Parts: sequence; C-alpha cells; structure tokens
Amino acid sequence: MALERYLANEVALDFTDGIITRRDALRRLALMGLSASAAGALLAACAKQKDEGNPAIVGGPSSPAATTSTAAPAPRATSAGNAEAITFPGPSGTVQGVFGGTGTKGSVLVIHENRGLTDHIKSVAGRLVGDGYAALAVDLLSPEGGTDKVSDPPSALSAAPVERLVGDMKAGLDELDRRMPGKKLGVTGFCFGGGMVWQLLNAGDPRLEAAVPFYGPAPAAPDFSRTKAAVFAVYAEDDSFVNPTRDAAVAALEKRGGPHQEKTYAGTQHAFFNDTGPRYNAAAAAEAYSDLLAWFGKYLSA
Repeated sequence: MALERYLANEVALDFTDGIITRRDALRRLALMGLSASAAGALLAACAKQKDEGNPAIVGGPSSPAATTSTAAPAPRATSAGNAEAITFPGPSGTVQGVFGGTGTKGSVLVIHENRGLTDHIKSVAGRLVGDGYAALAVDLLSPEGGTDKVSDPPSALSAAPVERLVGDMKAGLDELDRRMPGKKLGVTGFCFGGGMVWQLLNAGDPRLEAAVPFYGPAPAAPDFSRTKAAVFAVYAEDDSFVNPTRDAAVAALEKRGGPHQEKTYAGTQHAFFNDTGPRYNAAAAAEAYSDLLAWFGKYLSA
C-alpha cells in the first residue's frame, strides 16, 4: 500500500471516528492530492462501512469497545519524563527530537504517528527511559519547522519524500550512536511511524538489532535482506488499512531469515496503543508494551 493512500485512509478513519469534521477531512485530503470527488467517495465508503457494522471501522456495532476491558490498564505516561528537547544534524538539515536515558539496556529510536511528535509519543520515549533504555523520539517534520509549527501534520508528511524520512531516521540512529557509543540500537513506531519502521528496515541499516513496528503499513514489495534486525510486528485485529500488507511483510522476513514474530491483539482496532485516542484498549496496550520490553530485553539487553 502506498504511504500516501495509507495516510488518506487515516484521515477518513478520523472522520468516521468524529475526531475531525467532514470539512477538515476534505481539506486534508485535498492537500494530499485527492480530487473532491475521490475524497468524497473515500469518506462515503468509510461512513457506509461504519453504518453497516464493519468491525474494521471504529465504532461499528460489532466492534468491541476499547474501554470495556476489565483487565488492569496500562500505566498512562503523560509526559516525557527525563527526556529533553534536542537538535542534531541530518541530511535534510537540523533535526529535532526529545532524548533521555542512560541506555543501560540499549538505545531505542521512537517514530511518531501521522500527527507528528506529540506529547503522547514523547511519553512513550519517557516510558522507555524509565525502563532502562536511552530513547530518542525524532520529529520527522523538522524540515517544516517541527510539529508545533505545522498546521496539518498528516498532509505535510504525505508530501515528504520517503527518502528524506528515512534519512532523518538514520540521522536519529547516528545521534543515538554518538550519545550512547557501543549500545545496541532498536526502533519502534506507531501507525505512520510503524510504516516508517518498515521503510527503515527496507532501506537497510546494519546497526539495527531489533525493531517493533506497531500496526504500520509495509512498503510495496518489501526487501529486508539488508537488515539483521529481529522484528516483532504488532497488529490490531480489526485494521482494514494495515492488515492487507501483513502477508508481504511476513514473506519478506521469512525470505530474509533470522528472528521475527508477528502478533495480533484480540479485540483491538488501529491505534489501540494510543491512550489519548478513542481506539485505546488498555489491556491490549499493556500486553503490547510488555511484549515490546521482552523483545528489546532479548535482542538489545542481552
């Protein structure tokens, strides 16, 4: 699935969720290059699926509510903790991010969702710091002035060349290497950021030891032969935009060989880890974070 199409689908999903208005959705889709008729058709199709109770569309009557779980909720980290704002050089200019931690267990690059480097993503870096990792959450909207300066992050990210995004992620790995020399490197990302993790693996970087993409779309015809990273791929059960790319990602991992695992979390929808959004599933988020720590513990801390 093309990255641009995936980001357009996320806009449509936000519309069906009531997060943005129809007017905002049409404006964002126009900025992504969709014609008025194509944008209207996409929103109508998503709305129809929701009305028909398609469990792949958030809020459908046959879709389990994210807040009904009786399991213990995941701890909600609302700040970046010890992470602080930093800048560092990248191929597209100065790159912004937040960094923290001593990296006793390794170093992790954190890739944000399509809304940019939000407080939620900063809090993920803070949680990793609290669990013994050095963490750098990179702002892939740095060339546009940074997330806080961009009026419509999804549209800006849709317009950014993948090569630029990959280059800035690799610059983030450079910065982790510089700050934490000798520590093993890992990466995780969410939604758009999960797709960026797959793109980074596709581009290849021999330094990466572990990767945990959360419900991100794999690139078309992926080739992971240039990376040795152990991959743990997180999928939501009801995610019609990302799950169709799963088979290609798994096939590419199997062709490459090496450690990898894929896990689908029952009763979940796209973006179930984000505790600031309507699709948050506390029990599944806690389970996924525990799985992430176990994976990084095996491949970064060992």
